[in-house]
Amino acid sequence: MNDASGRPGSPSNVRHLADAIRKVRLAEAERADVVVDLRDTERARLDMLADELRGVFAEVPEDDDQFIAQIDTGSQPRFWIDMTSFVAMDRDRRSYRFLKDTRLGRTVILETANLDAMADCVMHYVAERIIERDRALEGDWLLRRAAQQDAPRRERRSLSRQPSAETPARAGAGAPAGWIAAAFLAGILVGVVALLAYAWVHVGG
Repeated sequence: MNDASGRPGSPSNVRHLADAIRKVRLAEAERADVVVDLRDTERARLDMLADELRGVFAEVPEDDDQFIAQIDTGSQPRFWIDMTSFVAMDRDRRSYRFLKDTRLGRTVILETANLDAMADCVMHYVAERIIERDRALEGDWLLRRAAQQDAPRRERRSLSRQPSAETPARAGAGAPAGWIAAAFLAGILVGVVALLAYAWVHVGG
């Protein structure tokens, strides 16, 4: 790599415009602490953080809408990451505070005056949330697939519990034959009894 004079430049002396802009904005924000409204000072520092994270949010999948990545204009400026987490400035107006609202109350994820450290923390938080969302979607997909695969088995079990329609018909068809056999046997029994009675009367007489 060559510098402006055409001489090769080493990584240690390569100049980055983004770093220079950041230093200028930090200096302006520090001077603004004395001459402008506090909200403007806090907004300027949050704007710098938003600039650092603009590329991160640009890489978020298009179908993932859980992130806000906007600075509100309320009495205390906040850089909202998602619906429950945001970055605000501490009372010294130099330290960043990454906060998250949970069911157990508000918790501090990170508090630092280092812009790069805060940007890295927010970036890792965004990555974790994306992974959590992907796992939840995968879990929902697996549950739906398991339910679809189990539906035929449930249907077969339901059909096996239902009584067969042919069983009553067969039972009804065999009923007349059973009555005929019983009547025939009863007739034979009556005949035998009558014959014995007749023999007893005539022979005994």
